[in-house]
Amino acid sequence: MTEAKLCLAFAQLNPTVGDLSGNLSALRRVREQTPEADLIVTPEMYLSAYPPEDLVLKPSFQDSTRHAVERLAQETADGGPALLIGVPWREKDKLYNAMLLLEKGHIIAHCFKYDLPNYGPFDEKRVFTAGPLPEPLLFRGMRLGVMICEDMWTSACAAHLKEKGAEILIVPNGSPYEVGKTIIRAQLAEARVAETGLPLVYLNQIGGQDELVFDGASFALNAKGETVFALPSWQEKTALVSFAKGSLVGKKNGIIAPMDPEAEIYTALMVGLRDYVNKNGFPGVVLGLSGGIDSALAVALAVDALGAERVRGVRLPSPYTSSESMEDAALSARLLGCPLETIPISEAMRVFDTALTPVVGERLRGIPQENIQSRCRGLILMALSNATGAMVLATGNKSEMSVGYATLYGDMCGGFAVLKDVYKTEIYRLARWRNGAKPLGSLGPLGPVMPERVLTKAPTAELRPNQTDQDSLPPYAILDGILESLIEADLGLQAIMAKGFDPATVAKVWGLLDGAEYKRRQAPPGVKITRRALGRDRRYPMTNKYRERSSRR
Repeated sequence: MTEAKLCLAFAQLNPTVGDLSGNLSALRRVREQTPEADLIVTPEMYLSAYPPEDLVLKPSFQDSTRHAVERLAQETADGGPALLIGVPWREKDKLYNAMLLLEKGHIIAHCFKYDLPNYGPFDEKRVFTAGPLPEPLLFRGMRLGVMICEDMWTSACAAHLKEKGAEILIVPNGSPYEVGKTIIRAQLAEARVAETGLPLVYLNQIGGQDELVFDGASFALNAKGETVFALPSWQEKTALVSFAKGSLVGKKNGIIAPMDPEAEIYTALMVGLRDYVNKNGFPGVVLGLSGGIDSALAVALAVDALGAERVRGVRLPSPYTSSESMEDAALSARLLGCPLETIPISEAMRVFDTALTPVVGERLRGIPQENIQSRCRGLILMALSNATGAMVLATGNKSEMSVGYATLYGDMCGGFAVLKDVYKTEIYRLARWRNGAKPLGSLGPLGPVMPERVLTKAPTAELRPNQTDQDSLPPYAILDGILESLIEADLGLQAIMAKGFDPATVAKVWGLLDGAEYKRRQAPPGVKITRRALGRDRRYPMTNKYRERSSRR
């Protein structure tokens, strides 16, 4: 008797939320290109794309999804590959995160996600009903154990599937990128294999969806925990494996070496920006080029993501803008090959000064006058956006947005803030990396893309004579260390002081962080790369009087 064997295809794809026809078209292409496959598997929630958020609560969307699945099921009557597809699925007036098995013209089996995540960017308990512990899906004599994303993160589902006779563990995912997360995923997969003695395939989607970006990085382990295949991050690829009882063998699949940390982060930002602009139909972006490192890195990311012809830089000099900053902004644009405009704001500043001085007098000086400059620039960029359709790309970073060192309705205005989750110290590392390397998939040039001087000069907003950031903030190495302790680790004052930070500096930064919450609520979205991005990962009250004391009395 011949041993049963299956050819399984795992499609690492880039779906768009709500684009049922487009997502189906991409899956049909995979099906046409892999006729040898017995079964094609998609990532979690592939049909709607992940995360669909409250869109899945709309009855008309649920109906459209069901009709699309039923039509797709009918197509499997052609004798081609069967499909295991991720969808939001309503059954008996309950909505589930589901994987449906389609074969021979019908929906022949399903399983529902058991462990619904409800932390960080995830809010699944709000929209989905948790399913029971999954049962193996019988497909052509084989028992497939399907664990949907979070179901792999604990041992319950894997143990139950093993007990029920599963012969392979298949893990469809919509797992967003975070720094260091690929290692965690691999460790969890290895633990499930060690516990069950079953091979495991981890399949993830790629691409940007609002603030989230998905890296793919799909892989498979045999029953010994050895890697069968590892797909490249950030690329649409399909992996083929041959599966027989207890055996999982790769077919023409390579094993991809992990990326360098800066290459990984830079590519995440580039992909997130590209998909936000393209999936929302913007013709391109416009951004202010100050001659500083933030705008130099942001414009490099934009050109790498979209191509130079879709990026417009604008110099917006004030009386305090140095000749060096003007030169550095011009050189950034020239190195990248993107157009550059120059629109001085001195006259706009004078108009506001003339209008406001009779009302507020000397109180207009200092911070109000500095913020007027930033808001003049924001107003001009938004006008250019209205005139051309291009999206304004904000250039602020996580360090500045954390402590309020960014002007509301000024440098915070825009449709997307690509550096929103990147600390200032990481900005420098990414800039140096990009000047010496070109990311995979980049549409920008080889070679340096920003002047060396922006990497070495003291950062400054140039809103008054001889200003530097460190006039108002601790050195960025210290500031970022405190912010990471407060935001990512959620540490208290005593624990941060134990790391060697000055108590007064910690207290100041904590106060600035809490005091800027109202600004962040109005900030544009941006790519999430850390465990705790500013936004729905960290939901602090805007009105908040709590402060931890440095010592007990």
